[in-house]
Amino acid sequence: MHGLHKFLLFPLLMCLGRSAVGSRIIHGNKVSANSMLYMVSVQNNRGHICGGFLVREDFVVTAAHCNRDEPTSVVFGTHNLKNTDNGKRINIETRYKHPQFMSEGTGNDIMLLKLSKKVQLDNSAQTIHLPTSAINIRDNEQCRVAGWGYTRTNGNVVDDLRVVDVSIINPQVCKREWPRLPANVICAGGYGTNKGFCQGDSGGPLVCNGIAVGVVSFNKYRNCNYPDVPNVYTDISKYLVWIDSIISLPETL
Repeated sequence: MHGLHKFLLFPLLMCLGRSAVGSRIIHGNKVSANSMLYMVSVQNNRGHICGGFLVREDFVVTAAHCNRDEPTSVVFGTHNLKNTDNGKRINIETRYKHPQFMSEGTGNDIMLLKLSKKVQLDNSAQTIHLPTSAINIRDNEQCRVAGWGYTRTNGNVVDDLRVVDVSIINPQVCKREWPRLPANVICAGGYGTNKGFCQGDSGGPLVCNGIAVGVVSFNKYRNCNYPDVPNVYTDISKYLVWIDSIISLPETL
């Protein structure tokens, strides 16, 4: 199986009063071979553990809670994890977990992975743009989230990358459903709809208008029978200064 998080979110049970973690793509479709080329599979020596996305040839963004499974490499340039070869695998040189991350329920669920060498950008691998400043996403705006994994609660693991359209949820509605919602998050999907993500493939991007605006963080643990409660993403625009400070580090460090 693709590295299911077997012990995730005991801390979040304490923080939120509901169990939660992301993501499996629910009611989505297979991603076409020539799209979403920024997606990577974050892996350890047991296989896939999280999603991630290329933001520079040598940097991947993912969720900080993925660090619990001690990722060692990323696989890029393929949407089917059975088609992985060593030529599409690069080791992780350094994991930069956000220094204020404690648990999903307290926020700051973002991590940068410095790769040991640069990905060759071509027709199978590309980077995705991040916001350049604070974002203003409209309520009900249609965005996309992708990942590998179950397509239903207690389902079977799939190897093909899948994508689903999700709508942005008003922050006040999200706070009502998640009373202890952390700061600096975006809510989209999983509520008032049968589409969203579920446990297992956290770290993938929420993409709006071609820009990666969020990182999959958590939902209601092991329950993908939406509608339920909103899916929660880390708001990337709130971490641009921190991201730039890491990416700008000298190569020798």
